[in-house]
Amino acid sequence: MSVSSEIREEQKKALSTMTTKEKWAYFWDYYKIHVFVAVIVVVLIISFVKQYLEYKEPGFYAVLLNAGTTENNVGLSDIWQEDFQEFAQIDPEEYEVYIDTDMDMSDDGMNAQYAIANRQRLIAMLQTGDISAIIADTENFESYARNGYFYDMETLLTAEELEKYRPYFYYTDAAAFEDEEADTAADMTAQPDPATLTIDHRDPSSMEKPVVAGLILTRDNKIADAGYYNYLSEAALTYQGYPSEVICGIPVTNENPALVIQFIKFLELGD
Repeated sequence: MSVSSEIREEQKKALSTMTTKEKWAYFWDYYKIHVFVAVIVVVLIISFVKQYLEYKEPGFYAVLLNAGTTENNVGLSDIWQEDFQEFAQIDPEEYEVYIDTDMDMSDDGMNAQYAIANRQRLIAMLQTGDISAIIADTENFESYARNGYFYDMETLLTAEELEKYRPYFYYTDAAAFEDEEADTAADMTAQPDPATLTIDHRDPSSMEKPVVAGLILTRDNKIADAGYYNYLSEAALTYQGYPSEVICGIPVTNENPALVIQFIKFLELGD
């Protein structure tokens, strides 16, 4: 008889003399690790299958950078997701709608690493075309606009929409990022810090090649009414010599910019 067979025989003899309670205690002592492992494996399999079966393609993804969520608007983005899905007639069986108000790029001491990770994530999502719209304060928005990340809104709007949204146009000087591209191989230390410039992004006459990089959402829309970005006015923040605004832009990697125009209408800009 082999050693393993002898062990099994001894275990049988021992078990035959035990009460039910003692058998359970014996089983738990010797097999609890096996039970834990088996339960974890089963839970992981169920979770994977559930996610696979319930997964839906993103139909719309708007990012509100540094939105400044407060107790007055917490959870509101979840309500807007459902409302906009219905408003834009996005099939809920096939697609998800995301309005992300959690992406924070505040570059203070405690959040520095978090801000860096969010910047990397945002760039990656922009490159893959996963982001439908970006809403941000002037400083953050302009950093992407100067690199040509956004559509010229004038090329996307109808004549009626141009008339309606013209008071909300946010202009970026295309000459600025063209100059930066030209000087890539040159001494970049000679380039002025954009934050030190004085630029009125509502005034195209002050620019060499004005481009409508976005629409200003500082007021007259649901985002302003909900209190997002209130900290900009409360702290009287400025950028490039003017009060910081809230701007929405459409990344050029977005293959369905018309859906963002629907989102602007959903936000009731100018209504």
